[in-house]
Amino acid sequence: MTPRRGAVPATAATRRRAQPEAPAPDGARDPEQLRALHAALEDWFGAEARDLPWREHDRTPWGVLVSEVMLQQTPVVRVLPVWREWMARWPRPADLAAEPAGEAVRAWGRLGYPRRALRLHAAATVIAAEHDGELPDTEEGLLALPGVGTYTAAAVAAFAFGRRATVVDTNIRRVHARLVGGEALPAPSLTAAELRRAAILLPADRERSVVWNAAVMELGALVCTARSPRCAECPVAGACAWRAAGEPPPTYTPRGQAWHGTDRQVRGAVMAVLRAAEQPVTRELLDREMVGSAGSEPSAPGSTHHFAEAGGPLRDAITRLHALGTGPDQLERALAGLLADGLAVEAEGHLRLP
Repeated sequence: MTPRRGAVPATAATRRRAQPEAPAPDGARDPEQLRALHAALEDWFGAEARDLPWREHDRTPWGVLVSEVMLQQTPVVRVLPVWREWMARWPRPADLAAEPAGEAVRAWGRLGYPRRALRLHAAATVIAAEHDGELPDTEEGLLALPGVGTYTAAAVAAFAFGRRATVVDTNIRRVHARLVGGEALPAPSLTAAELRRAAILLPADRERSVVWNAAVMELGALVCTARSPRCAECPVAGACAWRAAGEPPPTYTPRGQAWHGTDRQVRGAVMAVLRAAEQPVTRELLDREMVGSAGSEPSAPGSTHHFAEAGGPLRDAITRLHALGTGPDQLERALAGLLADGLAVEAEGHLRLP
């Protein structure tokens, strides 16, 4: 049986070893150095790994795929409740495939980047129709699923099926950059050199490669963080090329994505209205100028919803959208983007989830 994502072989789970030696700049090490590095992180992971449901022995490949998609650009604390609700409702791909795509978007809640929900629904549909409801167990098979890219295919192959795969996410890239490259941060975009380095560092043993991938990812999430690394708690600090170089600062300043006042914020607010609505809503209802500051009804005839009649979550969502002060041009851009991305559909002037 392959170890769960948070598990390590019993013989290495609790032993503490000496710090491994510092690496060569290109990531190459002699076999003894590599074994020491693998063992140190393996021990640390066995003692410090978070207890997460998609790492448990009873995890399913579907549950791992859902977790990997949800965790893209989203912290664990936000993913956990949504993942649990999702798996309780759709424990198998066929369960999700049997429902409209809009239900996946609705259940996605406020995780952000809701196109991920559409991709999961599309993947579930193919899994149910072409794979007898079971995920492919190789990277090649997983890559053939809709919306599954190189990282996700490698992560699911490793963490769901125990395959030896080179997994490279943001946390892993940062650990490799510091530990081996001597850099504060990895390059802004993934490079071929990083992939080669990750392949060199990956243990040859299949089971240990799974643990290594999970351990490096966990180290980046908990210790070797982007802004405030806790080097005193790092099990491989003595081997870190970045520390040996005097902890040089980053060569660039990472730029976060703007949110307030952007089309992305308006898209999110519109999506909240559509998720809260039990029936289609009109464009007029979304436009604060059409509704009016006094909360009057939209002027267009045949509206399914009226602001004055909306209650509970729907009224709250509309109020939050109107509070953004969005002008008609920005609202139209947001709506056009949602329609183009398949996150909303429109019929006879009424909008709803797909």
